[in-house]
Amino acid sequence: MMTEKDIQTGVVVDETVTEAPVEAKTVVPGHLLFNKWDLSDLEIKDPGLIRYINTQSMIVPHSCGKLAGTQFAKSNMLIVERLINKLMLTQKNTGKKELTTRIVKDAFDIIHQKTKKNPVGVLIDAISNAGPREETVRLKYGGINVPKSVDTAPQRRVDTALMFIARGVHQASHKKKKSAANVLADELIAAANGDVRCYSVGKREERERVAKSAR
Repeated sequence: MMTEKDIQTGVVVDETVTEAPVEAKTVVPGHLLFNKWDLSDLEIKDPGLIRYINTQSMIVPHSCGKLAGTQFAKSNMLIVERLINKLMLTQKNTGKKELTTRIVKDAFDIIHQKTKKNPVGVLIDAISNAGPREETVRLKYGGINVPKSVDTAPQRRVDTALMFIARGVHQASHKKKKSAANVLADELIAAANGDVRCYSVGKREERERVAKSAR
């Protein structure tokens, strides 16, 4: 619409606006873990562990040791690789990362068949349920050691949960007919459901019970 000022100045304003074409954004998909599992939509339900559980996806969970020389850098390592490294801390699997990676890969397939869920999400829930929130330290008063209850740091909670899971898998599969992949799958499913009959959640309950008595 022309205004009175435009009529007096003889200026004609063209109100037709030509919109520039919008270019379609190219969405680059992330790398799927083992070319199967998408880690982009995982939810960490425990807010205290969000900074210490890394879900940045990669096809093969192998950082080539680049985070080994820096203190506390293990929190930047993919949580699946941390599980693999913990499973290697046994006499039988020491240094056999390819074998241990295959065990975890097969366990994830079994978890998906049984629960129809993302197995990495099941692993995260298992860590949240297996990590103790309270532990004990020993204080010395006049030559007497007295246990004292303390809160557990979030990074230590993740470390302890992975240690309990690895120990439970080793004890249940060493010299047994059941394979390590099946044992790991059952352990993660039970821990994710908070079942106290599994090794990891049972050890967490034991530590928290001792800490409660030392308050």
